[in-house]
Amino acid sequence: MKPTRTLATALARGTVVLDGGLSNQLAAQGCDLSDALWSARLLVDSPEQIEAAHAAYVRAGARVLITSSYQATYEGLARRGVSRDTASALLVRSVELARRAGAAERDEVWVAASVGPYGAMLADGSEYRGRYGLSVRELERFHRPRIEALASAGPDALALETVPDTDEAEALLRAAAGCGVPVWLSYSIEGERTRAGQPLADAFALAAGEEQVIAVGINCCEPGDTDRAVELAASVTGKPVVVYPNSGEGWDAGARNWRGDATFDPSRVRSWQAAGARLVGGCCRVGPEQIAELSALTER
Repeated sequence: MKPTRTLATALARGTVVLDGGLSNQLAAQGCDLSDALWSARLLVDSPEQIEAAHAAYVRAGARVLITSSYQATYEGLARRGVSRDTASALLVRSVELARRAGAAERDEVWVAASVGPYGAMLADGSEYRGRYGLSVRELERFHRPRIEALASAGPDALALETVPDTDEAEALLRAAAGCGVPVWLSYSIEGERTRAGQPLADAFALAAGEEQVIAVGINCCEPGDTDRAVELAASVTGKPVVVYPNSGEGWDAGARNWRGDATFDPSRVRSWQAAGARLVGGCCRVGPEQIAELSALTER
């Protein structure tokens, strides 16, 4: 059952807690994610594991669940022999699994359908570089069918997330226009620039006049880069800010494991809120334990 309030209304009234990294929770449940489709493979093989991961975050205090569709694309699924009709059904399934998990645990849980960047489909890390050599129009054509399929499932929002550059942000906003679902736009950043090197002020400005955009901000980045980015997003757009960084550990692509220390500090939510953040959570390697701490802090 969908919440009676819209997510935009909830954000206008206070802070709403997002979930954490879906993939790390699935790994903690014993799932093998060593696949180009990443967690999206489980939409085919083990949907019950995805639902269980969502439920773990709701129990931890999350009120917004991001679906497992980040890396689920028509092109990526086609490489596995999945037909277009079946791919559409899997995208819809991602929303249904999150909705069911939320309804089983709480009365009011919103579902955000994840729309990952083009680079996620390539599965080569290029979502952290951007500049794929495609035009805005070409990127729009890539994103539109998936957005339409996800929107048909009735999510509360579309999460246009981990966006590495302004060209893709423009394409995503164009593709989502008229789909009937509100969106948030969040960039993956380094310092005060997008991953592709554009100033964040310019990147955030793309969403400033877009009524469909209910929040703008950052995700999948270093925790230390968040404070200034939240300030910029709020000042440039005047909209609620969304922020969900990684744990702070670094991914070693050669060794295929995480290195370094986690620096995600749930108490940082205080400075985020003061700067204008209203949608807060975690991304890669941030699990239910950290979301529970963050949730407890927002309720005080």
